Amino acid sequence: MSLRPIIAPSLLAADFARLGEEVRAVQAAGADWLHIDVMDGHFVPNITLGPDIVRALKPHATVPMDVHLMIAPVDPYLEAFVEAGADIVSVHPESGPHLNRTLKRIRQLGARAGVVFNPSTSPSVIEWMMDEVDLILVMSINPGFGGQTFMHSQLAKIEALRRMIDASGRDIVLEVDGGVTAETARLCVDAGATALVAGTAVFRGGPDAYASNIAALRG
Repeated sequence: MSLRPIIAPSLLAADFARLGEEVRAVQAAGADWLHIDVMDGHFVPNITLGPDIVRALKPHATVPMDVHLMIAPVDPYLEAFVEAGADIVSVHPESGPHLNRTLKRIRQLGARAGVVFNPSTSPSVIEWMMDEVDLILVMSINPGFGGQTFMHSQLAKIEALRRMIDASGRDIVLEVDGGVTAETARLCVDAGATALVAGTAVFRGGPDAYASNIAALRG
């Protein structure tokens, strides 16, 4: 595909001591969304940000806040993140007993609903509920930490999900997260991705480099 991909810088790679400034800087540099990774130390082996951080960043955000929940159980926290300002809330099928109910709840709360695929998760999980999905996120690393190497095995999954989306006739965003660089970004877009999450590749070099880093991801 040759469409201009959505670029969603992952704040996991930002300077946590100055997050508000970082948000304003990447937006000025051309970011389309802000990607916020939420980890609980249980579902994934790391602990990061909670709804209070989302709420604190909301006044600085002029673009959608794309919140990826790596927590289990996830259902008790949906309302807190949407109320804090999340525009998109993405969950893993493994993080609760009823994915369909979880996606419906996210939409009832007023946010767009996303499904996240770990490297070992099959696309068939959402085969019968595409109407409830606004975004699909393919993890091209094992979630938990930034700075990992892109898993090329996930390109076939991106292609398979692209076919599912096209067959559904719905305008579902197909996002990729993990080891996205200027080189792997092109592979993802060619496979059918329409949005790219990048942490290190955006924030490397400091604020003066953000615009050129984002431009390199767009190709």
